[in-house]
Amino acid sequence: MGITRTSYVCLPCRGSYKQGYDHGPERKCPRCGALMVGVGSAFQPPRRRDDEAWRVLSVLLHAGIRFHKRGCGGEGSGYRPRTLAEVKARVAHARRTGEPPAEALVRPVV
Repeated sequence: MGITRTSYVCLPCRGSYKQGYDHGPERKCPRCGALMVGVGSAFQPPRRRDDEAWRVLSVLLHAGIRFHKRGCGGEGSGYRPRTLAEVKARVAHARRTGEPPAEALVRPVV
């Protein structure tokens, strides 16, 4: 078996890096030196120029949502919204119903 690796993201410079778990708890971006956020091993980064996708990713990460594989088969991390319209609709639904925003963001159907 190889080294287990997970993805880390630098939001300011829109960089994504895969690193092993043996680097310690804090990761700094090799480009700008800012602290990176661990996003999980099932993460697929958006293109660097895709402003909307990076805004959506920022909302998800600030809500505490990560992209970890589920189950033994290594399936994806489940549903995640891809557009700002989806994010806004789910946050509005969470406000109306009193549901935690993190749960509303990852539920497949609102």
